[in-house]
Amino acid sequence: MFQEISFILNGKKRKFNIDVRKSLFEILREYAGIKSVKQGCKVGECGACSVLVDDVLIDSCIFLGLWADGKKIKTLEGQAKQGKLSKVQQAYVNEGAIQCGFCTPGFIMATTSFVKKNKQKNVTIDEIKKNHAGNLCRCTGYQNILKAVKKSLRN
Repeated sequence: MFQEISFILNGKKRKFNIDVRKSLFEILREYAGIKSVKQGCKVGECGACSVLVDDVLIDSCIFLGLWADGKKIKTLEGQAKQGKLSKVQQAYVNEGAIQCGFCTPGFIMATTSFVKKNKQKNVTIDEIKKNHAGNLCRCTGYQNILKAVKKSLRN
């Protein structure tokens, strides 16, 4: 069964006739051509598929595409403006908070959400860790990611 849905994707209105069984992850990859969302676990545990839906961080692999109808969706592709990295993206680069890069888009989306909610607040490392607990990385050891989040909060 197919149904037409529309949503704002990275600031642009998009409309798709989707298979109602597809997740938002599948809609973004297969229909919209968004490559930053990655498939890791398929059960909402790793955060590789993290996106913002109406400014709420979600795992797109367990969010039905139908639920996106009428929403505002932001992915990593929507973070840079006119070729200039966002402050969060730049902090990740400056702090070397990347290795293989597979988890990086999800972490950047988690950090973007966290910074928006906590700008100008005195946030502890434990609060940063708790907020990012839904995002897993096999390569970095997390220290540079934590530094990037702290830097993002200051900028």
